[in-house]
Amino acid sequence: MEVIKSGIDLLSSFIWSFPEQLPWLVVLLLGTGLFVTARTGFIQLRKLGHAIAVVSGKYDDPDDEGDISHFQALSTALSATVGIGNIAGVATAIHYGGPGAIFWMWLTAFFGMALKYAECTLAVHYRVFDDEGFAAGGPMYYMERGLGPSWKPLAILFAGSAAICSFATGNMNQANTVAVSATTEFGAEPWVVGLFVALFVGAVIIGGIRRIASVSSTLAPSMALLYVTSALIILILNADQVPGALALIVSSAFNPAASVGGSVAGIVSVTLLWGVKRGLFSNEAGQGSAPIAHAAARTDEPVREGAVAMLEPMIDTLIICTMTALVIISTGVWDEKHPGRLGLNEITPLPAQMLQAKTEGTEYQRLAAAKAAVAAAKPASMTVAVADGRQDQLAFIGRDGLVEEPILLRKRKPFTGSLTYDPVAGTLSPPDVMVSGQVLQNSSALTALAFKRGLSPIFGGGNYIVTICVFLFALSTMISWSYYGDRCVTYLFGAAWVRAYRVVYVFFSFMGCILALEVVWAFGDLALGVMSIPNLFAVLLLSPKLLEITRAYFSKHERA
Repeated sequence: MEVIKSGIDLLSSFIWSFPEQLPWLVVLLLGTGLFVTARTGFIQLRKLGHAIAVVSGKYDDPDDEGDISHFQALSTALSATVGIGNIAGVATAIHYGGPGAIFWMWLTAFFGMALKYAECTLAVHYRVFDDEGFAAGGPMYYMERGLGPSWKPLAILFAGSAAICSFATGNMNQANTVAVSATTEFGAEPWVVGLFVALFVGAVIIGGIRRIASVSSTLAPSMALLYVTSALIILILNADQVPGALALIVSSAFNPAASVGGSVAGIVSVTLLWGVKRGLFSNEAGQGSAPIAHAAARTDEPVREGAVAMLEPMIDTLIICTMTALVIISTGVWDEKHPGRLGLNEITPLPAQMLQAKTEGTEYQRLAAAKAAVAAAKPASMTVAVADGRQDQLAFIGRDGLVEEPILLRKRKPFTGSLTYDPVAGTLSPPDVMVSGQVLQNSSALTALAFKRGLSPIFGGGNYIVTICVFLFALSTMISWSYYGDRCVTYLFGAAWVRAYRVVYVFFSFMGCILALEVVWAFGDLALGVMSIPNLFAVLLLSPKLLEITRAYFSKHERA
């Protein structure tokens, strides 16, 4: 697993972290959003009212070509976007990038509204219908049909990357967060959670887009209402802390302070990178996934569906993600340590004397210096005596922070015996030992803590609301992404391969629950970046056609 993660990290670093000062994919993503915003005259502001009118059903015509209504298309796309990114993604951005990462998520979402408009307008304009009358569209179709047959290799690259991304971003990341929540809150075994998730997803996706749209149009509004209502209550109860939280987000975007843990050490580029990565993961603007769902909309006007899609980054990131961030920051849990239990695959052991030798600086700097010292010295293997879970020869890093008051457990009981520590490999044996102690929280566990603390004055189980929403958000995202993947497989290999794809997809649902969080998210970030690149280039190249379609439509609807 370490070898796999190292390979994934190497590829991901080129896409997301090169050059270090301002990664090229960040420039491409924000630059394309800014370009489309300028070319369309800030359409996300000018035509917001028209978008709301379209999604309300004002322009629906049952005789138009397509498979689902504007509202169902929005719900299906929102089911894929309003999900783990709003719960775990925001928490991860704050953990690694500090509160300032949220500012860059906002910027990504604002430009993302114009990007979503462009993608989905082009998707409907260039869509095709199969022999059974079902719509098929998305970036691979507007690349091939809009740019011409000579660009088909770019379309194939996108479709292949998107199919792989469906296993990662749209599937394993979601399943992993469900498993983290279930194990944290209920002590459930990850493999049991994996079986449940796989069975549920399999039962829904067999029915295709119409069943997916039916489930999504019911599930998406319900889950969003539960989550948003709970978050609003917390923000009302902590109203005096909200202005300070907003000020911290803005100030930290340009002057990030070193946190207790995470990777923030006063580096603006780190904060910006995590904000853009998690913003893209959350609202998917520029990624090219949502156009696949919107291409199935029942309409003869591509611009109308583009306007509907424009609402997604606003709902997903500017509203729901912001509420999550304010809850986490205003309740004060984002930079605190809390009781937790970590497996050996989630910790890095260090000789205690290496850590004690470097006492100045922030905790993040101390830990980085200690790890560097161990790597340089390569001390010999050592045997550590443990009595009733306690020892004094090793320190442990977990979730990018020092584990305080560590207790070693085996089979959920304090361990007594001997540990063998290999500093070169960074391993301990026996391998089934766990470490319990005060640790930084990340992912959905951090958001659950914030909801628990925020709702504690009126309700003692706020963390369970997050757990319920994690299940609903993740499952709805997974079933929507399965549709994205099977459309890409259909484009690449034909409809006969869809059944095999769905079987593999269900298998990855199970795997996401049992793999380590860091591996799953690293793979998801890599796949997400790879599929975004050809899509962003296609949007730039087709921008003249986009302007032509936009002007023609609004010239007929000047009062829209």
